Amino acid sequence: MSIFAALAITLATFTFMEFWAWFMHKYVQHGPLWVLHRSHHVRPSPRPFERNDWFFVIYGALSAVLFITGDNGARWWFWVGVGIAAYGSVYFFVHDGLIHGRLPFWKKTDSVYLRALNMAHKMHHKTQGRDHSQEFGLLWVSPKYLRLAREQAAKKRA
Repeated sequence: MSIFAALAITLATFTFMEFWAWFMHKYVQHGPLWVLHRSHHVRPSPRPFERNDWFFVIYGALSAVLFITGDNGARWWFWVGVGIAAYGSVYFFVHDGLIHGRLPFWKKTDSVYLRALNMAHKMHHKTQGRDHSQEFGLLWVSPKYLRLAREQAAKKRA
């Protein structure tokens, strides 16, 4: 497989995962699998691992199967596994590490985008229950939060 095709499949998968994560979060995690996701909405979490972390295990296992059966990159699904793993890594560092503070070395940021993402996620957690939440994505941020983050940054500089 050419490097261009491998890169295209990886980037397409990474992009698709944002839409997939939004859909799964809104309709599955806040629906039939609330029994697992509920642990993520309890703050502060009493344990270092939550039932919600099973979603990482599930997607990690899927990615691993695609790697193992993908013939070291010769098969297209190997690169789908790379895209899933890349999205999962970004998800972990941004969502769990920065937003929820599970990585103590990454506490604050001056990035307008990451601050907007944090605001949107706080709106998601404004309700403890499974209903009436908003902002289900991870990397895509509603323009209203980008605007608010820019305004806060401008005030901070002034």
